[in-house]
Amino acid sequence: MAGVLIGFGMLSVVLPAQVSPSVAADPSCPWMDAGLAPGRRASMLVDAMMLEQKVALVTGQHGPLGGGDVNPPAAGATDPDAGLCLPPLVMADNGAGIGDFFTATTAYPQAQSQAASFDRRGARAFGRALGEEATAKGVNVVLAPGVNVARNPLAGRTFEYLGEDPYLTAQIAARTIEGIQENPVAATIKHFVLNSQETDRNTVSEDADSRTLHEVYLPPFETAVKRARVASVMCSYNLVHGRHACENKALLTDLLRRELGFRGWVMSDWFATHSTVPSVRAGLDQEMPGTTPYQPAYFGAALADAVRAGQVPERDVDAMVRHISREMFRLGLFEHPPISAGAAAANDSRTPAHLALAQSMAEDGAVLLKNRGRVLPLTGGGQRIAVIGPDAGPIGAATTYHGYGSGRVPIVGSAADVVDPLQAITARAARAGDVVTYDDGSNATTAAATAAAADVALVFVGQVSAEQADLNDLGLNVGTCDTITAGATGGPPCTYQPFDSDGLVAAVAAANPHTVVVLQTTGPVVMPWLSDVSGVLEMWHAGRQVGGATAALLYGDVNPSGRLPITFPRRLADGPLRTRAQFPGTVVDGQLTARYCEGTRIGYRWYDATGIAPLFAFGYGRSYTRFGYRDFRVRRDGQGAIATVTLTNTGRVAGSEVTQLYVRQPRSSGEPPQALAQFRRTRLAPGESRTLRLHLGPRSFRYYSEQRGRWVRAGGRYRVVLARSADQPIRSRSLQFSGVGGEPDSWCGPRG
Repeated sequence: MAGVLIGFGMLSVVLPAQVSPSVAADPSCPWMDAGLAPGRRASMLVDAMMLEQKVALVTGQHGPLGGGDVNPPAAGATDPDAGLCLPPLVMADNGAGIGDFFTATTAYPQAQSQAASFDRRGARAFGRALGEEATAKGVNVVLAPGVNVARNPLAGRTFEYLGEDPYLTAQIAARTIEGIQENPVAATIKHFVLNSQETDRNTVSEDADSRTLHEVYLPPFETAVKRARVASVMCSYNLVHGRHACENKALLTDLLRRELGFRGWVMSDWFATHSTVPSVRAGLDQEMPGTTPYQPAYFGAALADAVRAGQVPERDVDAMVRHISREMFRLGLFEHPPISAGAAAANDSRTPAHLALAQSMAEDGAVLLKNRGRVLPLTGGGQRIAVIGPDAGPIGAATTYHGYGSGRVPIVGSAADVVDPLQAITARAARAGDVVTYDDGSNATTAAATAAAADVALVFVGQVSAEQADLNDLGLNVGTCDTITAGATGGPPCTYQPFDSDGLVAAVAAANPHTVVVLQTTGPVVMPWLSDVSGVLEMWHAGRQVGGATAALLYGDVNPSGRLPITFPRRLADGPLRTRAQFPGTVVDGQLTARYCEGTRIGYRWYDATGIAPLFAFGYGRSYTRFGYRDFRVRRDGQGAIATVTLTNTGRVAGSEVTQLYVRQPRSSGEPPQALAQFRRTRLAPGESRTLRLHLGPRSFRYYSEQRGRWVRAGGRYRVVLARSADQPIRSRSLQFSGVGGEPDSWCGPRG
C-alpha cells in the first residue's frame, strides 16, 4: 500500500507454538467448519452479522502509529469480534520487508533489484519468506507487491516497483503473491491503476486510452488475479478520467470484477477514500485506514447511517463483507489468527535463512554494466584497494539501502543492522591478502590522492528518492520536488543534494584508470563520466545485506547475473515524456490532468520506435563468463508458439544467463517494434549446456482493439527474436498467423 502519513509492507514467519488457540470447534460459529467451501462459510458469517459488525469489517481502526490496539506498529487493522470468531486483519507494508514501525525484521532488496534478477523461483522464495515474517510479527495482510509499470523514470517510488515492462512485472509479482499466500497471509497488489507520479498525486487525473491501459498497465493486475489469485487489490490516490480511483465504477466494477474476474476485496490506499455512497456504488470494499485520530471515516458510522437512510442497500454491504471474509476463509486466516502484539514484538524474524535469502537476492539483482579490461573481479594477492565515497560507510549505507516512504524498512529511520560495503569489503580483502584504504569523498582532492595510491579504486555513489516526491533529473546530484504543492500547481522550488557525486567520480577516475563505480540508485541515472571509468556495478537499494553482496560480487565469489528491468537513457530528454501535458500535467476543463499521449511506447518500446540509442538497454547486463546459443527453433502451438534453444556456458566460471524472447508484430497491428514475451534464468557450470523450451502464450501475438473491446490478432508475419537485451538480438524466426486487421491511432494522437 501507500500511506500519506505512514507506510505499509511486510514479511512473515509461521511459529505454530505461538499462534492463538483455534476457535474452529466453537458451536456458536458454524462457519468455522473448515470442510465447507470458503464462499459458503462467508455467506454463513454474513447471515449471522448485525449491520454494525459488517461495517466494522469494512472499516479500518487506526491508532496513533497505525495498528491501533490490535498491533500498534502495523500500518492499519480491523477490530476482532470474539462473538463471531472473527480475527483482526493486521496490515503492514511493504514489498521489501515488514516495515512501518516494526523492529527485528529483514530489510530485503527493493523491487527494482528483485525485477533485475529475472528470477521467477527467486520471487516465489521471497514471497514465502515475506509471508513467514509477517506471521511472526502478527500480520496477516501484506500490502505488496507494487506493480505500477515505470512510465516515468523520475517517479519517486520507482524503487518500489518492478520496472518498465508489463510482462516482467506481471511474472515476478505473481510468483511473489503465490509465495506470500502459501502462508495464512493475504497479499495486496497495488496501486490500481495508472499511478505513475507522486507530483499532485491526490488531485491529478492520469488518463490513458483503453489500448494503452490494457497492454501496458493492466497486465500485472490481470496476471495477479487470474494466475496468483491475489486476495486484495488496493486502489490508488490519483483520479482516472476525472474520477478518483477508489470511487471509479468503470475501474473497480466494470474492469476489475467483470472483465478480469476478481473475487477478492478492494481496499483503499490510506486516506484515498473520498465519499461514502459513491465509493460503495463504485465497488470499494474497505476503507483504510478508516477511523483515525486525525479524521472520521467515510465508512464506519457514516456507512451505517447511509444504510439506515436507504442510500446504500444492506445487500451491498453484505457483498463487501463477503468479498473480504471469503478470502480470509480461503487463505486460513480464521484458523490461524495473528499472534498478540506482545508476542510479535518479542519475535525476531531475521532468521539465518531469511538473512541468507536477502543476500542472495541482492547478489542476483545486481547488474554489471561495464567491465573494461576485466577490472573485475578483484584478484587478491596483495592489491591496494581504495574504497571511496560516503555511501560505502555505515552512515551512507544506512541511507541508501532503501528508498524512503512506506516502502522503507522501517518507515522511520534506518534498519539497525545494515552491513555496509566498507565493512564487508575490508573483511573480504583481508582474506585475499589485499589492503583497503577508505576516504569518505567529502573532499575530491584528497579522494583523488587516495585513489592514485591504489591499484583499484572503488567509488560508491548513490541516489535516493522518496514517496510524495518525484525526482527533477536523472543525475546523481539530483534533488526532489515537494509533490503536495509543486508541479503543475506551483509551490516551493526543488531541493538538491549538496554532495557532488558526479564530480567525485570524475576526480577519482582522473587519478586512477582502474576505477569502478558502484551505484546504489532508485532507478536509471545518467553517467557523464562513463567513458572515464573501467567498471560500473548497479546494486540498486539492496537492503540489509548490501555490503556482503557487494563484496562477493566484486571479488568474484558470485558472478553478476542481473539484467536491467528499466532503460538507462543517455539523457532525460531522450525519453517519451516530453511535454507538461504528459508530466506533471496541465489543467484541462478545470481538472489537473496527465495524459498518457505516448500510448504503449514507454521504456524500451519508445527507444525502439524512435531509434534513439539508450545508454544501457532494458535487459542488459554483463557477466564474468560467456554464454553461447545454438539450434534456435520456433513452431506454432495452437494460438501461441514454442521456442527451443540450446544454451552453453562457454566461459571458465559458473554463472546465470537470462534468455530473452521478444515478439515483433506485423506493422498493421500498430504495436511498438517489439515486446518481451518470455524469459528464463538458467545457471550453468563451465562447459555445461542445456536445451530450453520456452512457451509463448496467445497474448504474445495479440493487441487490444479499442473498437472491438477485446484482444485481437493482426494477420501477417510475426518474428520471435532471441536476444541478450532489447537492443542485442541474436537470432530470429518467423511465424505466420491469420488475423483481423489493424487499429486506428490513439485518442492522444499518432502512435509514434
